[in-house]
Amino acid sequence: MNDQVYVGNAGVDGATDAGWLLGHFKPSGDVRYSTEVEVKWGVHPAGETRSQWATGERRTALLVLISGAFRIELRDRTVVLREPGDYVVWGRGVDHSWYAERESVVLTVRWPSVPGYRVAPPVRR
Repeated sequence: MNDQVYVGNAGVDGATDAGWLLGHFKPSGDVRYSTEVEVKWGVHPAGETRSQWATGERRTALLVLISGAFRIELRDRTVVLREPGDYVVWGRGVDHSWYAERESVVLTVRWPSVPGYRVAPPVRR
């Protein structure tokens, strides 16, 4: 296979790296390595929540609901994604957290890809 082409399955590949498919955390030289963007296929059981708030955010983020119901908590509002295709975008400096109201699949795109943002695994309430 050409090393500039990668073919995979988001559910399978994402399971090996907490859902992350593309970003700075992939090996250098891998076509999925990028310092410009990160992509995640997030599969979240009902009741799962982010283990802590993300603060001091240095990236812009886009979350698109594929299935389920997914709540995004922002300091000044709550956004609930309920219909496939519902999405939310926020910019740098926006603190956030999340909660899976139902079993959910969410596609996340963040840019740029910045090292150092890993937190403890999500928790179930």
